[in-house]
Amino acid sequence: MVKEMKEMSTLDLSGSKKRKRNINEKVFKFKNFGEQGFPIEFIGCNFEQNVKLLLEFAQQENVSIWSFQLEVHRHPPMHVVLFVVEEQVELSLNPNCKHCQYIGWGNHLMCNKKYHFMLPTKDTIAACVEGGLKNNIGGENRSKLNLIEIEGHMMHGVFHSNGFGHLLCINGSLEIASSDLPGHSIMDFWDRLCIGLGARKVSLRDVSTKKGMDLRLLNTVAYGEPWFGRWGYKFGRGSFGVTQETYQSAINAIQNMPLALLAHHVGVININEILTVLSRYQMLSGHSLVTLCDAIHFMLELKSRIPKESNLTSCYPGLLVDTTCRWSPKRVEMAIRVVVEALKRAESRWVSRQEVRDAARAYIGDTGLLDFVLKSLGNHIVGKYLVRRCLNPVTKVLEYCLEDISKAFPKQDQGFRVNDSKGKQQYKITWVQLMKDIYFLYKNILKEDKGLMSNYTGVLATIPAASRIILDTKYFLKEYKGIEADSRIEVDKSKIYCAIMLATKDGFGVEEKVMTPFECFTLRKDVTFDELKMEVEKTFGAIYRGLRNFATRSINNLMSPITGSELVFNIMKPGSKVVLGGVIIDHHHNNNNINGGIFEGIKTNIIVDCLCGTKDEEDGERMVSCDICEVWQHTRCVNIPNHEEIPDIFLCNKCEQDILQFPSLP
Repeated sequence: MVKEMKEMSTLDLSGSKKRKRNINEKVFKFKNFGEQGFPIEFIGCNFEQNVKLLLEFAQQENVSIWSFQLEVHRHPPMHVVLFVVEEQVELSLNPNCKHCQYIGWGNHLMCNKKYHFMLPTKDTIAACVEGGLKNNIGGENRSKLNLIEIEGHMMHGVFHSNGFGHLLCINGSLEIASSDLPGHSIMDFWDRLCIGLGARKVSLRDVSTKKGMDLRLLNTVAYGEPWFGRWGYKFGRGSFGVTQETYQSAINAIQNMPLALLAHHVGVININEILTVLSRYQMLSGHSLVTLCDAIHFMLELKSRIPKESNLTSCYPGLLVDTTCRWSPKRVEMAIRVVVEALKRAESRWVSRQEVRDAARAYIGDTGLLDFVLKSLGNHIVGKYLVRRCLNPVTKVLEYCLEDISKAFPKQDQGFRVNDSKGKQQYKITWVQLMKDIYFLYKNILKEDKGLMSNYTGVLATIPAASRIILDTKYFLKEYKGIEADSRIEVDKSKIYCAIMLATKDGFGVEEKVMTPFECFTLRKDVTFDELKMEVEKTFGAIYRGLRNFATRSINNLMSPITGSELVFNIMKPGSKVVLGGVIIDHHHNNNNINGGIFEGIKTNIIVDCLCGTKDEEDGERMVSCDICEVWQHTRCVNIPNHEEIPDIFLCNKCEQDILQFPSLP
């Protein structure tokens, strides 16, 4: 969490554990807060202006904190409080933004302000109270605990004043009776805020887990995207050298992994238990589950439909008869029995379709009936058996196998039933059993494990490798329309979009150019270029900390030179984009002699050259520097486990080999 001075953005909650609402304080509907007109008419061309307009409807707690009372529902009554904290970056103990650094925005110019939007829980409010009481020494300000320093809010997001933001946490509840909001409702609320305020881009770090499972891996296998993908968040940046191409390839490989390969690979640990679990959901699905994606997707969809205290019952007819077939049920039943008996003699061995057909022809002369039965029986239940059918990945021939599934379901109240008056077989699964099965498949198929990797060979070795790539992708990004969302036209005024191009020097003294995002300016039609420059310098100076003393020297994207007295809209059409070049007037140094203090990321002279391919700035993972060449590498990539401390002396492989080649002393 970002920390700041205690004098700024603090809230005194020490007077009461329950925040009492002012009688005159307005109450807003949670379900539509942030939509157009609720509570304000948002404009698309200026993020910070939208924030200021919104705060006019808030209850002001102090000079830098505002609150909104939000009604979730009336019956039973439930309210939450949205806090907005304005953080002055120049007063912050940590002005640089590590979240920008990790997502790849380290070269963005540092903004003057940040705006924190938080939905606290009862626990975080209580922590504010407790912290304020314990630290009531040395003045009133020190007795206040900063809201933005506390972890565990239902929601905490932060925006820079240029519209770039980070969703820091979402802590929703899955309990229907909980006083907290469900995760999807909080995400809907956050997304409405981002759209309404005119955010440009928002990043997040997905490290959410449940019952020991990484949810981004489970959801990606099932749906091809993390849970946050439902709201449009896509690949932002991978750790350990993972690119968007390798990430997408890993998703495709693990999703399309045939379950039949597991059945044929007897060397896999717990293969019998894996097949038993898969058979259980093959029955419940009512259709063929072919790939790993099919199985995990069905189980997660099932989880969302089963109440925790209830179970799911599924019925299947004992005979699978197509009502349009030309054979009588009696003849079909006889043919099914013959096929099942032929498969029984194979003793759980996979046999080709032709072998089964030839064995059954000794009793059934109608080849058309046999073909119909063999087609209908694939991955369906007959009695206590599951007739499995799959394509052999090597021979490309259809094969059949008989599996006894009478033990696939637990006994007693979770048990296997055969008591339907119409000859149907009834199966039921509880929420607890479903969660156990999901965790079992996660642990034994998806999770990267040394035991799994040593037993997975050939194509199956793709599973742990793809899982590792997906888990190494934690940073996701959503791009909003930002200033492009505003299409309103004002009388006698026209819009133009301006950005600033600034020439700077990196940590090695190499000159590089940095350009700000475009900002929208609504101008009179008789405005001159001199007036435009003054307005641009004022606006960008208010947004960016490093541009307070910016002086325009040129307009970069004009073909011919212009004078300051010329009218802007005589030269450029409304809606055009203008890039202004210039320098920072530094009274202590030369004009362009500026350092990394104006950037969101920390500009350093370190060199990153890791074995995984990472060569740019740090990606948020733990790293170690070689004590000779001072090159940084990931500790994981040089075989230093995360639970171990970094050694006092570390040599990279290259330097170690160079030392070994030194001639020995006589």
